[in-house]
Amino acid sequence: MSRPVAVHRCRFVDYTPSPITALAFPPLPLPSLKGKKRDRDSKDKFGTLGVGHANGNIDLLEWTAEEGEIQAFQAWQVRKTLPGPCPSKVDSLAFTLRYPDIFPSDTVPSCSDLRLFSSGGGPELLEWDISRSCVRRTISSQGGAIWSIAANPASTLLALGCEDGSVRLLSLVADTLQHHRRFDRIKSRILSIAWGPPTPRPPKQRKSKKIDNGTDSDEDSDDDEDEWTDTWLVTGGSDSSLRKWDVATGRSTDRMGTDKMRGERTLVWTVGVLADGTIVSGDSLGTVKFWDSMTCTQTCSYPAHGADVLCLAIGPEGTSVFSSGVDQKIVLFSYVPTAPETSTSSVLSSAPARWIQSGSRRVHSHDVRCLAVWPPYSLIPSSYKRKSSANATYIAPVLVSGGLDMSIVLTPALPASMTSSSIAPRVVNPLTTRVTTTFEESYYRRIAYTAAMCVSRKARLVASMHETGVNIWRVLGIPDSDAIVDGVDPSTDPETRTSWEKMLEMDLNVRTNLIASALSDDGRWLVVSDLYEAKLFELSFNPAGLLKSSRVRTFASILENRITAQSSHNPVSTGGSSFTFTPDSSKLIMASAITSLILVIDLSSEVPTVLRTFNQHCNTGSFTSGRMIRGVNKWTLDEGDQSVGGADSVTIMKMAVSPDGQWLATSDDLCRIFIFNLDSIQHHTTLPSLPLPPSVLVFLPDNPQILLAVLPNNTIHIFHVEHGEVPTWGREFNSRLPKQFLNAPDPVIGVAFEPLPSPLDDEMTGIAPPSTKPKEAIFWGSSWLCKLELDWEGKYTGQSRKRRRQTGPVAVGERASDRKLRMVTNYRPILALDFLGPGELVLVERPLADVLSKLPPAFFKPKYGQT
Repeated sequence: MSRPVAVHRCRFVDYTPSPITALAFPPLPLPSLKGKKRDRDSKDKFGTLGVGHANGNIDLLEWTAEEGEIQAFQAWQVRKTLPGPCPSKVDSLAFTLRYPDIFPSDTVPSCSDLRLFSSGGGPELLEWDISRSCVRRTISSQGGAIWSIAANPASTLLALGCEDGSVRLLSLVADTLQHHRRFDRIKSRILSIAWGPPTPRPPKQRKSKKIDNGTDSDEDSDDDEDEWTDTWLVTGGSDSSLRKWDVATGRSTDRMGTDKMRGERTLVWTVGVLADGTIVSGDSLGTVKFWDSMTCTQTCSYPAHGADVLCLAIGPEGTSVFSSGVDQKIVLFSYVPTAPETSTSSVLSSAPARWIQSGSRRVHSHDVRCLAVWPPYSLIPSSYKRKSSANATYIAPVLVSGGLDMSIVLTPALPASMTSSSIAPRVVNPLTTRVTTTFEESYYRRIAYTAAMCVSRKARLVASMHETGVNIWRVLGIPDSDAIVDGVDPSTDPETRTSWEKMLEMDLNVRTNLIASALSDDGRWLVVSDLYEAKLFELSFNPAGLLKSSRVRTFASILENRITAQSSHNPVSTGGSSFTFTPDSSKLIMASAITSLILVIDLSSEVPTVLRTFNQHCNTGSFTSGRMIRGVNKWTLDEGDQSVGGADSVTIMKMAVSPDGQWLATSDDLCRIFIFNLDSIQHHTTLPSLPLPPSVLVFLPDNPQILLAVLPNNTIHIFHVEHGEVPTWGREFNSRLPKQFLNAPDPVIGVAFEPLPSPLDDEMTGIAPPSTKPKEAIFWGSSWLCKLELDWEGKYTGQSRKRRRQTGPVAVGERASDRKLRMVTNYRPILALDFLGPGELVLVERPLADVLSKLPPAFFKPKYGQT
């Protein structure tokens, strides 16, 4: 029988996630005009999802399916966070291709192929270095605050809508960023901007250019034919109008006026353009309008929303448009084509093609600020689009939405017109929520928010990190069982008794938002870091019982001296991307944020001392210690620029120390795991590479040489770190995992093992100690937790090969053949979970209702159940 566990259900942590203000997917490259054969990616892939927050951070989410797979139960999950300058915010995001002229036309770009731009309401445009998670360069708009940004389909120009009423074009050619042109100024803010469809360069220009340069090679002529030109773009302003601009002259050619209410100006918050030239706009009156770009006249108008329309998104086929805004409602507009001519129905044959409002849903509890669709919509004419084969699988589009309720919502959004076509039997729902994939009837999936928290077992402390500081609480002990009579503690009034107390609030002076923190197991040391500086604090209790912190001033100089010797960066960054302490709290392991170094720091002396620095993660080649590294992008390896594929462009993501303090495991975003021996302080081995970067690294308490690496798709990989290989019993481990575990909607965030009670505790409680086998582990995600028995060694002894296949980790108290698992979903969302001691578990949750209670009232509130 399992030992009962007391759970400290903690809701006192006042962590508040940042609202979502921008979403972006990478663009697909334009096709070759000559039809030249290029490398084709036969496997279906999903692009990186960029999520901008109101606190200035940008999350990069990657698809969790392994290579060759289409469906993923966990969908997109956070791979990396780019910390924003403090203070700052993100209002607009845009991805572009780094080298669009040489990028294969049928390939989904990865992070190494992309450039990322953002604006936050100020005059500065930021370009991010994705590999180093920092700002690469900034450039002023020269026109005041930037209200909107948009990249052209060819990824060669970036348009800025500015406060002074002008549109400015920035050149992105050859990985540069410089001003190219300024359009004529108008007396209105440019609130939104969108590019028109590109057009192929006329054949006459190509021919004349070839005649003038008679010595040009065939390769040069091929490059000329691959050029697309941008002819116009459209902007929405604060003067109740839209304007169409000529890109060649920089002048406004047409003006389209919107409706006004009581003489007040209407704000056109968002605009979009279709491949046929149709313009779509959403304004502050809640109206969505469709315009003809040739005549610049309104074709149809729909008062679809009760308040401002803040965002638009276009489906990949160009036959669906989504809009949303302040009223939390996402509205679908569908294109109804012209009916085919028949002799029996002259009325239907004369019906013109039109846009209709076909459906709506509310999946958010507050304002919706941004929408995005994967696959992204391509503005090129249908004649240039690659036709899919007749039997090819069609992946249903996914609509991504976010707003003030801090949650990313994924909704399958297959156009209703495809349900009755020949494509219907071949449609696949990538989210695996339901067979039905239309927008009105599909089930949506919510990506929960997480928090950076750490637990100190011996000191019973819980630390929560926010943008500029750290808060620490102490969990009080459980009342003695002898003092409790009939479930009541007579020494303390149950209504007034508190089980926790806030010990410390720290607000730090930082350059960027904090990115990492750690708390030692004995509660003596606290380390926090932004991108450029790590700070070490020594914690102690004064005679009054209050927790005090004193900063170790020499820590920064010690790190700077050691990192300077290993890096050529100037100035040197001493920030850390990940920290962990050894179980005895005598050593601090630090992963530097920009230089990708591992530093082993001794804390047992009066002054912290760096024992050794490891640079194994700096090697980004395809071979490391004789092992092939999977997933290294060829464009990254061939790139000579220091910000792409350089020797220090790897982010160390996770670290773990074995319970006996001998082994250290570190992983990075190239799916590599390095093993270091902390006894001899040297590199030991490199483990086989994984298909995805692990989200959890943990050693087994009863066997410290066994490492569990849990991937974002909830698969578990087992390694024997001393031998540097996968044990025989761990090779088929995932095939024996229960389906409920692999199909959980949220990925595993952590793994907790209950410590064994000491003999003294057993004598006091009178409870027999649990047997060492089977060993139980609690796996937990944001919305679930479960307990698994890890008893492979005992079940394998003396059994046949056929019998072994039926054993493995199973639910507690059940047979392996049942394959049933109890998933506890009473706590959500879970921010932290760990054992404070034998039979005592601390669980931190931050309910969404508590977070939303601090926001302003929502525009729409459900009336069901109200009298």
